[in-house]
Amino acid sequence: MSSKKKTAVEIIALACSDCKRKNYTTYKNRKNITGKLEKNKFCPWCRKETVHKETKVK
Repeated sequence: MSSKKKTAVEIIALACSDCKRKNYTTYKNRKNITGKLEKNKFCPWCRKETVHKETKVK
């Protein structure tokens, strides 16, 4: 059994809203940002700037 300590900062992945591919990883402070994170980032598969939404990292 592995016990992970819950901290305020967690690693998240950003997935493209068009092609659903996980292109970026970043950190998020759960105390400051309570909702899902969304950013405009460049998607190399779509070859354009699209909205990337927060998903879980496996």
